[in-house]
Amino acid sequence: MFKEFKEFAMKGNVLDMAIGVIIGGAFGKIVSSLVSDVLMPPLGLLMGKVDFSSLFIDLSNTSPASLAAAKAAGAPTLNYGVFLQSVFDFLIIAFVIFMLVKQVNRFKNEAPPPPPPAPPVASNEEKLLMEIRDLLRGRQ
Repeated sequence: MFKEFKEFAMKGNVLDMAIGVIIGGAFGKIVSSLVSDVLMPPLGLLMGKVDFSSLFIDLSNTSPASLAAAKAAGAPTLNYGVFLQSVFDFLIIAFVIFMLVKQVNRFKNEAPPPPPPAPPVASNEEKLLMEIRDLLRGRQ
């Protein structure tokens, strides 16, 4: 049983998938940082100094001063600012994956078309007739 598992785990597709998951996780962290630390602050500044990560709706009617205060008090909140950042994360990752797949498909070699079927073997009479035809064509 261990031998079968080892053969399965060492197949190229499983290793490739594991590497892809690890790289994807790291890429997700980079994109999250890009969105929350690079893209959202200027966007928030343009929209009137809004910090998207602190946008929330208080569901307990206690009116906490900030999201951190609401979480500390255990008040239920609807954190739509964090959701918006996650949507931006998703859109960036989806776009990058789209571009990656587009490039991979561009570099794939298309299979050459199959060769045309060979003409049927001609009899001696047919060969002579084809030679006569070709000679007649050459006269014109």
